[in-house]
Amino acid sequence: MVEEEENLHYWGNISEEEYYKQQGIKGSKSFYTSPRGLSLFTRSWLPLSQNPPRGIIFGIHGIHGGAIALLAHFADPKGLQGAVLVAPMVKISGKVRPRRPIPQALTFISNFLPTLAIVPTEDLLHKSIKVEEKKIVGNSNPFRYRGKPRLGTVVELLRVTDLLSQKLSHVSIPFLVVHGSADVVTDPEVSRTLYEEASSRDKTLKIYEGMWHSLLFGEPDENIDVVRSDVLSWWNDRCNTKI
Repeated sequence: MVEEEENLHYWGNISEEEYYKQQGIKGSKSFYTSPRGLSLFTRSWLPLSQNPPRGIIFGIHGIHGGAIALLAHFADPKGLQGAVLVAPMVKISGKVRPRRPIPQALTFISNFLPTLAIVPTEDLLHKSIKVEEKKIVGNSNPFRYRGKPRLGTVVELLRVTDLLSQKLSHVSIPFLVVHGSADVVTDPEVSRTLYEEASSRDKTLKIYEGMWHSLLFGEPDENIDVVRSDVLSWWNDRCNTKI
């Protein structure tokens, strides 16, 4: 009984395998060892249909997923053929960025105590998810980090966003960026800056009035359908021809 409960998908009372089957896909998971020796958890999904896939989608989920995608693009400009960036944090707004000398002090201390979890911050879940019932679901995620951000993590966020903010004009990949106008976790104006400065000839920006940070889960279902439809349309238009 205990083993059966452990195999339940945390969104419901069915097994993970059955949950994916209902979605028409087969899910698998594995661990990947990076060149630095870090063990990274990965997932993959394939349609149950026997038809060959029209394209391969490489997804990076979680905080800084959009930033990592752009870093991968900079490292190999021809490696990716397109990107969908959902409420990305590619630059820290001046409205929330800590002022000097705080970043410099944090960087110095992190050299000695990188895992120290002392950075004060609010729980972003309740600022990301609009629908109350979905906040309960999000909070039940067994992989959700509940502690304060570690010092080394915060310093890396500052470093990476500083780097990206200086290279937005180097973004040449076709991309769609979607953002909620009421997002208080990442600034929609930063997405607007990315759109304006990127050198991509194929670029699209969609700002959804009144939506929060969690566009693909935390909104009412009718809002999610709008965002998903825009994303799928963008993909479909570009899967019919080589990007």
